[in-house]
Amino acid sequence: MPRRDPNAPVGAIARTSSEVSSRSGSDDVSVSFEFFPPKTGAAEDRLWSAIEKLEPFAPDFVSVTYGAGGSTRERTHRTVERMARETSFTPAAHLTCVDAPRAEIDAIAQDYWDAGIRHIVALRGDPTEGIGERYQPHPDGYDYASELVAGLKNIADFEVSVSAYPELHPESSDWRAEIDNLKRKIDAGATRAITQFFFSPDIFWRFQDRVLDAGLDIPIVPGLMLQPNVKGLQRMSSLCGVAVPDWYVELFEGLDGDPLTRDMLTASLMSELTAELYDRGVRQYHLYTLNRAEIAGAVARVLGMHRRTQLVR
Repeated sequence: MPRRDPNAPVGAIARTSSEVSSRSGSDDVSVSFEFFPPKTGAAEDRLWSAIEKLEPFAPDFVSVTYGAGGSTRERTHRTVERMARETSFTPAAHLTCVDAPRAEIDAIAQDYWDAGIRHIVALRGDPTEGIGERYQPHPDGYDYASELVAGLKNIADFEVSVSAYPELHPESSDWRAEIDNLKRKIDAGATRAITQFFFSPDIFWRFQDRVLDAGLDIPIVPGLMLQPNVKGLQRMSSLCGVAVPDWYVELFEGLDGDPLTRDMLTASLMSELTAELYDRGVRQYHLYTLNRAEIAGAVARVLGMHRRTQLVR
């Protein structure tokens, strides 16, 4: 399938999306969803409404994030354990190195294991002051994600996902440093790497080539951001080193007061991206849902996930 022409009409999206949907199916594609823990009662209602809507897609796993500096640690823990008790999801908990001694992190991991949680997304984490500030390891903690992965594997045989940055982590000096850091996480026992979001499939292919050239044998799962607020998307992107193409931003011009169209456009654009990735052999996808079930559900349907049989516990 030819690559997308950024000047092509948006209507071309429907054709590429239908093509990938017709080829994909429950045995062919693996999809995971990422949620964030609620801060208020109303946000908790929205989260569980999203979970109810997305549960029939039977994702391979779902993950629950931390806030900056581990600021939502307890909410993350409660959300993950409730998912394990009350849904058919296989939940994974985010765990970071930030502002905690090893003993505390080890205890949290052991609690997860005891609660039946077998999958951890292990991250260094962002500074407490926020992304862009200088990261300082806790004096008694795990310094970096590779050490955290090793520590988790010493506690129990966790499945461990880690992060990857197809446009370089903002603190990486060059690609050699970036790939070396990923290798350390793999050597420590990581199961898969989930990428930071991106907008061009070529960015993913170039990164995958670098990983393969380094001899690293681990699934690299593209992360797709389902953010319909382009101003919020630009803020997120500027903090984590992601380039938002001009053509993408221009498609959202004049839609500030039209959330429905923004949602539809986001779902269409991300569906097209999955189509292009699928055409080149990608079969695993991680959707950053932002707790928005409608957009995530639309993309999941394009990937054929609605064909799965939902088993209700």
